[in-house]
Amino acid sequence: MSAARLPIDPSRPNVPPVSYPKPPGVQTTRSPCQLVVVQDSLQPCPYLPNQTARMPLELPIGPSVGRHTDWLLQSGYRRSGSFVYTTRCPNCRQCQPTRLRVDRFILRSSMRRVLRRGDRELTVRWADPIVDQTRIDLFNSHRNGQDLGRDDHPVDAASYHSFLVDSCCHTRELSIRLDGRLIGIAIVDIGQTSLSAVYTHFHPDASRYSIGTYAILKQIEYATERNMQWVYLGMYVADNPHLNYKSRFTPQQRLIAGTWTDIPQSSP
Repeated sequence: MSAARLPIDPSRPNVPPVSYPKPPGVQTTRSPCQLVVVQDSLQPCPYLPNQTARMPLELPIGPSVGRHTDWLLQSGYRRSGSFVYTTRCPNCRQCQPTRLRVDRFILRSSMRRVLRRGDRELTVRWADPIVDQTRIDLFNSHRNGQDLGRDDHPVDAASYHSFLVDSCCHTRELSIRLDGRLIGIAIVDIGQTSLSAVYTHFHPDASRYSIGTYAILKQIEYATERNMQWVYLGMYVADNPHLNYKSRFTPQQRLIAGTWTDIPQSSP
């Protein structure tokens, strides 16, 4: 459903803590805690060919509370394992954090059909995230089926745990089953007023259920039931087919040049 950014083992010693550094131009309130920068270097872009990315990994310091998660999401941060990051790329601004206002979300007729079929034929469960061989196999099958892991080795228990189970905030797992068989997993971060879709992976032969869409709809449902304000969908990248599907969920806002901007429903 989205391109994975597996956490990199931070090896830089003696990096001092810093206040949450807001991305250039982002207008936010005073940062509620601190981050430690653990890695900051240029790398090949994981989302677009022939681009150079800069996505500093930062480690949150202090207790994990919902308002910190809300602040990070509002400021454009994404989570990878125990770390958070934003894009600070030298020559590209295509990555746009995307969010939905829960009480304004429009359920299209095609989405309604996906939701009805899933609710009729599938079983969902919210729980704490775990790692086991079934989940590892599902993750690798998804990456291979979506052509997401061409340059990577298969994920093992340690890397799955560090990417999807380790967390710096309150994280839940939405599991989706068909006749008892696990066919989808969505990892979700929970704040006080916000929910963040971290990563969804599903079996390639379950395409008739549109698991990626179904998982987002169940997350919107979860947020609605708890009177949350925002569902964050992650990065929108127009030229990446694994990330541009998010334009279908409307109305939405994207963080563009530091400002959360309403996107016209006719826009891609």
